[in-house]
Amino acid sequence: MQKIKVGILTFSDGREYVNAELRPIIFEFQKELEHALLKSKEIEPIVATEIIWTPDLARREAQRLSELGCEVTIFNFAVWSFPHFSIIAAQFAPKPFLLFGNINPQYPGMVGLLAAAGALDQIGVPHGRIFGDIRDPEVLRKVLAFIRAASAINRLKGETFGLFGGRPMGMYTAVANLDQWMREFGIDVEHIDQWEIVRGAEKASDDEVEHAFRWLTAKVGKVHYDGKQLTPDKLRLQIRSYIAVREMINKYRLNFVGIKAQPELTDNFVTMDVTEALLNDPYDWNGPKEPIVAATEADMDGALTMEILKHISNQPVLFADLRHYDQEYGFFDLCNSGTHPTYFAGRSYDPDVNLPKVELYPQGLYFPAGGAAVRHFAAPGEVTLARLARKNGKYWLAIIPGEFIELPKEEAERKAREIQVNWPHAFAKLKVSPDELLSEYDSNHIHGVYGNYVDELIWVAKMLNIPYRVFA
Repeated sequence: MQKIKVGILTFSDGREYVNAELRPIIFEFQKELEHALLKSKEIEPIVATEIIWTPDLARREAQRLSELGCEVTIFNFAVWSFPHFSIIAAQFAPKPFLLFGNINPQYPGMVGLLAAAGALDQIGVPHGRIFGDIRDPEVLRKVLAFIRAASAINRLKGETFGLFGGRPMGMYTAVANLDQWMREFGIDVEHIDQWEIVRGAEKASDDEVEHAFRWLTAKVGKVHYDGKQLTPDKLRLQIRSYIAVREMINKYRLNFVGIKAQPELTDNFVTMDVTEALLNDPYDWNGPKEPIVAATEADMDGALTMEILKHISNQPVLFADLRHYDQEYGFFDLCNSGTHPTYFAGRSYDPDVNLPKVELYPQGLYFPAGGAAVRHFAAPGEVTLARLARKNGKYWLAIIPGEFIELPKEEAERKAREIQVNWPHAFAKLKVSPDELLSEYDSNHIHGVYGNYVDELIWVAKMLNIPYRVFA
C-alpha cells in the first residue's frame, strides 16, 4: 500500500512574545496529531519544520510540503492564531485543506480556526473542518475519512483509462465524455480496439499459458467442462486474453480499464470474465499484485466509481448488476458475468482461501463464443456500495451502505439456480427500501467494497463539488 503523504501546518499567535510562551503547548498538540496519523499505518505525516507565526514561515513551510509531494494539508489549531497565516499558506500548500481544531479550553484555538475558516470562505478556498481530541478513535476516523477522500481525488489526476471498444448494447450510462472527465477528474482516456486483445492473445507465451492453466484449474473448487461452451482450449484462450490485456496495460501505462466484450468478443472470440476477474484480483499465478480496476461492458462511470473506491479503501472492488430483489430473504442479488473478483469469495488476499470457493461454469445463451464464467458467492460482511451517475449531463454520487449476507449452502445454490446458476452472486441487504432505491438510482450497474466508507464518499462528492445521496 502506498502511504498517503499528509502535510501538517500548525499555526500560532503572530506576536513573538506570545508565540514563545505558547510554543511548547502548541508543539505537544502537534505531536499528538502526528503520532495518531502514524499509528494508522496509512499515513506518512510530514510536519512543518517550525510552528507558523510569521507570513514568511507560512509561505516557506507550505511550499516545502508541496515540494515533498504531500497529497493533503492539515491546518492545525490549538491556540489563537492570526488568520492571515492560513490564507498565505493556502496559496502554496497542497490541496485539499482540512482545518483541525484541538480540544484546548484554556486557549482560544476554536476561535483561531473559525477566523481562518471564515477568511478561506471569503476568498473561495474549499476546506473541511473537524474538531476534537485526535486520541478519540471517532475523531481519528473522521480525519482519516477526509484524508482518504482527498488522496483519492488527487490520485485520479493524471491517470489514464484504457477503453477497449465502445458503447455496449446501447447503454448510455456506460459512456462518458472525454472532455468532462479531464475537466472534472483530471483523467485521460486511451481508446484501444478490441481486436488488439485478439492479436495479443495469439502472442501470449505458451509456457505462461500452461503454467496459468495448471495453477487455475488446480486451485478452483471445480471446472464444469461441457465440451462445447467450456473446454480446456477455451479456458486457455481466456487466460491468453488476460495476458494480452495485462501487457497492454503495461505498454500504454493504463491505470484502470473497461472492456466492451459484448457482442463482438462474446459472439466470435471468447468471454472476458476470467480476464476481468483476475485483473481486479490482488493475485494471479505469478503471485501477489496490485488489483487493476477493470469494468465489464466498457462502463466508464462504473470504472471511475471503482477506481475511487479502490483509492479510498485499498481493496479490490466489486462490479455487478442490480439483478433481482429477493422478497423471501429481503436482499438484492448483485450478479453479473464479468468483473466480479475472486477476492470476494473469501475476502482474503490469499488465493488458497478464495479459489476453492470458486467454480468455473460454461457460459450460456448470451455468449455463443463460450468460455468460463467465474462463479462464487460473496463472503459476508459490511459493505459500502456506490455509483457515479449523471443527470442532465451533471454528475451525482449514489452512496449505499449495506451488508453482504451468507445463506446456507443449499439455499444459496437454490437462489443461484432460480436466477443465474453460472454467474457470481453477492446477496446484499441494504438500509433503503427497494422502492426508494429503484425509483432514484440511475444505473443497472453497482460497485462496492467491504467496510464503511460512507464518510469518505461524502467528502469525495464535496471535493468534486457534486451532489450526493446516501440511501439509508
